[in-house]
Amino acid sequence: QVQLVESGGGSVQAGGSLRLSCAASGYINAALMGWFRQAPGKEREGVACLNSRSGNTYYADSVQGRFSISRDTATNTLYLQIYSLKPEDTGIYYCAAAPIWWTAIGTACLTAQQRYNVWGRGTQVTVSS
Repeated sequence: QVQLVESGGGSVQAGGSLRLSCAASGYINAALMGWFRQAPGKEREGVACLNSRSGNTYYADSVQGRFSISRDTATNTLYLQIYSLKPEDTGIYYCAAAPIWWTAIGTACLTAQQRYNVWGRGTQVTVSS
């Protein structure tokens, strides 16, 4: 099975930027891919997802305007560009891919985590004030 490996996390000050990468070990046949994060003591939440069929991207309200998800199919890499980092962005960031048959509608790709069947191990992002 294809594996996903995240990178690009780190410790930054509030207001800074990071670019997270998610590299697939091979061709990943998935139209829907997303980024999720888990803050200390909280449940994992969807922050951004991309539907390659429609070209649409979706973001959690808390990151709208600061996060940008993109995908390079030539290199099998998913990206998350993060601007204006806030302390509340601290957490482990995971990328995930959904099976090709899942046709999520709208923001379901953010909320229906159980539909994703390939997950990376995560990369830590720590934002200090």
